[in-house]
Amino acid sequence: MNRFEYVRPRSVAEAVAAAAIPGSAYLAAGTNLLDLMKIGVARPERLIDLNHLPDLDIIEQLPDGTVRIGAQVRNADLAHDPDFRQRFPVVAEALLSGASAQLRNMATVGGNLLQRTRCAWFQDTASACNRRAPGSGCDARGGENRMHAVLGWSEHCIATHPSDFCVPLVALDAVVEIEGPAGRREIPLADFHLLPGDTPERESVLAPGDLVVALRLPAEAAGFAAHARYAKLRERTSYAFAVVSAAAALRIADGRITEARLALGGVAAKPWRARAAEAALAGATPDAAAFRRAAEAALAEARPSGDNGFKIELARRIAIRALTLAAAGTPDRLPALPASAFASSSTPRPRGLHV
Repeated sequence: MNRFEYVRPRSVAEAVAAAAIPGSAYLAAGTNLLDLMKIGVARPERLIDLNHLPDLDIIEQLPDGTVRIGAQVRNADLAHDPDFRQRFPVVAEALLSGASAQLRNMATVGGNLLQRTRCAWFQDTASACNRRAPGSGCDARGGENRMHAVLGWSEHCIATHPSDFCVPLVALDAVVEIEGPAGRREIPLADFHLLPGDTPERESVLAPGDLVVALRLPAEAAGFAAHARYAKLRERTSYAFAVVSAAAALRIADGRITEARLALGGVAAKPWRARAAEAALAGATPDAAAFRRAAEAALAEARPSGDNGFKIELARRIAIRALTLAAAGTPDRLPALPASAFASSSTPRPRGLHV
């Protein structure tokens, strides 16, 4: 690990000013950054510690029904917050399917958004990686790449974004609040992460010094609570990132889907909103045929980036599973293995969600 300067700001303004200096990085829980520093992938010259800033660890309901989540809220605290999990059960399920309980107790929601890819070539400093060293090439293109992207990839990078949390957030139109040298701005989470294109080193819209201070979920997103599920397929059920995942949320009235939301994880460099699938579901009967059509629409533009063509069909199947589970109703109590294909079924949720 390289030597670095440690800075503990007293306010968001101080943090932004300190981080605007080249070579700086923000430190929240450090569950991703410190690992990357230990293996030499991240080599910041200054760490700006956010853990003592006031008011970034609050979950609040705004007068219009919007829920605002401070960037320093811990994953476990959000997932277990009674009001939040009742209104946004699919987000709670996604959070509880990620990492271990110990990591969820430490990791922050802002840090979750900014996770770096788990691509093995990115994490190996002896390998060529355009994301880590622009212009060096992409060894993943000719190497072990069965876990890599099938949507939105380019010749320069085929890595995927690892977050579970971001997948339902994208489906529910979450908004990111950013404080930076140029002031405060907001951006939909769907536009926050960038596809690799010719510049895979640019992973998000953040500029130097920009700090994620909060996330917001609109009040209308709570209208999906009765029919919303997250499904995740991984190579081992505990403590593993998704091979593919899906967040599905439906509004159903008189036997028809009046509105649908669907997002996929593990398939691209960003959580993937499947808008064509959502359009295909509008007005449809919530049955196997409709869900198959939606899954086909969601993966219509998918193509292998290497030895991973199987992920396309796998992603179709996880989308169908998530939609089927959502149509059956959000369970009153999440299973012991949230989002797992091996979880036992639960009673449909009449009221609040319990974990």
